[in-house]
Amino acid sequence: MNFIKRAFWSVKARMGKSILLLIVLTVISVLVLSGLTIQTAADQSSILAREKLGGEVTLTVDREKLMEQQQGQDQDGGGRQRFQSVPVPLESAEELIDSTYVKGYNYYSSTSALAKDFTAVGSEEATETSDQGGPGGGRMMAGDVSVEGIVFSDSTSSFMNGDASIVEGRHLTEEDLNKDVTLIEKNLASENDLKVGDSITLANTDGTESTLEIVGVYETTAEMDERAQNFTFLNPYNQLFVPYTVANTLKGTGDAIDRAVYYMMDPADIQSFIADAEKSSIDFDQYKLDANDQLYQQMMGPIENVASFSNNVVLLVTIAGAIILALIVMMTIRERKYEMGVLLAIGEKKAKLVSQFLVEILIVAVLAMGISTMTGNLVANQIGEKLLQQEITQSEEATDTPASFNSRRMPFQASNVQDVDAVNELSIHTTGEDLIKLFGIGMMVVLLSTMIPSLTVLRLNPKAILTKQD
Repeated sequence: MNFIKRAFWSVKARMGKSILLLIVLTVISVLVLSGLTIQTAADQSSILAREKLGGEVTLTVDREKLMEQQQGQDQDGGGRQRFQSVPVPLESAEELIDSTYVKGYNYYSSTSALAKDFTAVGSEEATETSDQGGPGGGRMMAGDVSVEGIVFSDSTSSFMNGDASIVEGRHLTEEDLNKDVTLIEKNLASENDLKVGDSITLANTDGTESTLEIVGVYETTAEMDERAQNFTFLNPYNQLFVPYTVANTLKGTGDAIDRAVYYMMDPADIQSFIADAEKSSIDFDQYKLDANDQLYQQMMGPIENVASFSNNVVLLVTIAGAIILALIVMMTIRERKYEMGVLLAIGEKKAKLVSQFLVEILIVAVLAMGISTMTGNLVANQIGEKLLQQEITQSEEATDTPASFNSRRMPFQASNVQDVDAVNELSIHTTGEDLIKLFGIGMMVVLLSTMIPSLTVLRLNPKAILTKQD
């Protein structure tokens, strides 16, 4: 008789054990499919987050190394020298902008300036503080407005995180380099009755003046810093965006910038970009590349933990399922020794007996995997959402910063921390790739759990089986 027919009849005849085996295989299949589905959803969310956030690498002076060098000079010279920062040469920054990993860049050169023919928002209070001799309130020391020298205004943090938006005119671009143009804030424009096309004049403490044409007016929603009462340039309404060439003129520097920021095609490319950059002519004894994928990590942290957990679930369930299934098959084989002895006695080959056991398990396994495809998606959604919410809660508790920490910044130190919501939901649905993986894992489990116990059949002969049968 054909061993495949015997396998079907055997499954039907042993209905109770077949149902038990179906339950075991269904549970294994559902858990494996749930884990695979959650992994796929996590990967898709990771790709979307990477496309949304990207990653940044900043080329800036290595202050730690400069401090070490200065301390060495102090010890050798016997005197204490004032720390001086080193600007980044423009030619060094330009070496990296053509990298295949870079999708965009920006240069920054920041300073403060005096308002010559207009009034900074809140400048009356600052002037009053200066007259009273308040600490750091001197107009000539701090300036009236902050000047942010850039290449592209639309890729600055203020515009990218939504704190600022253009309400009139246009953004600054690289075509504005070496031009005397600026963006001003709406409140500053309103107080001075300024509009696009008008001009304002800035000056530094040495008397160098720059007359700038207003090409855009933006609105900011940044919170007001209490220190702006003493330093008007800290008032967000008094921030001007200009080409970095204008900022350098006011600072009295040449072809140099404070820092260069490179925006990655993919946060995963950051280390490759840094490795390539280290082969350039940039002096990394003075400068360093800081990778900033904090927002990406903050956003993806919980979901990556869930993906890692689901990966462990798939592995553990596969191993445990194979072991449990192997034990069931082994017990079944022991109970069917007489049947095997009779079949071997009438000339059935051992390989066909093993194949019969394999087909019996496969029949039940196919049914189990069919059931799992209908229920696995529902289970994956329930497990995935609960795990993700748990990870988000733990992440928020771990990153909760005491309010007192925020008051420890130095007077001129701005906060660089940006808030970003973690991925709080998964688009969980079973894909064809998940089903293929499930089938592959299921076949592997069935083969291992059937073939290993079936090796005992190959060691026996009909006479030994039948003579030992009670």
